[in-house]
Amino acid sequence: MNSKVKSKAVFLDRDGVINIDKQYVSRIEDFEFTEGIFDTLRYLQDAGYLLIVVTNQSGIGRGYYTLEDFQKLTDWKLAQLAQKGIRIEEVFYCPHAPEWDCDCRKPSPKMLLEAKRRYDIDMQRSWMVGDKLSDIDAGRNAGVGKTVLIRNDGQRCSEGDADYCIDSIRELKDLITEV
Repeated sequence: MNSKVKSKAVFLDRDGVINIDKQYVSRIEDFEFTEGIFDTLRYLQDAGYLLIVVTNQSGIGRGYYTLEDFQKLTDWKLAQLAQKGIRIEEVFYCPHAPEWDCDCRKPSPKMLLEAKRRYDIDMQRSWMVGDKLSDIDAGRNAGVGKTVLIRNDGQRCSEGDADYCIDSIRELKDLITEV
């Protein structure tokens, strides 16, 4: 009998959660971390959660920036987080434009299910954090236990949109402590 406990994870969207969403951010000089992200990610990591990024990057498919641009920015972002003692297990991304009708773009659960397979994640003990309903739907479609919608720029969040609605990533620490 295998007594290994499966991992728990927090799946995080990138734009609007980890960094301020400035529409198709692809250059280091345009990347700005959200306020409170470092303390929050460190807290989640210390609480035993794997940190996994799942992000739609349609700017690649639309030709606004290249896969190499995205990878360079991602490598820089991961290095910045590592300097703060934060480890992102992996960054899963969909490079396709919405009209391509691919099977990996959120709200598809494909990126989350691939992470589940690679890291042996217990989805019921895991969280999906995003700033769009497609993020929440991806989490639900993957069987994630709890979903959190970050309301950016006065965005509305109605009952049923997500399990929890918050105004800042900083609130996630209190939320996960309370549950």
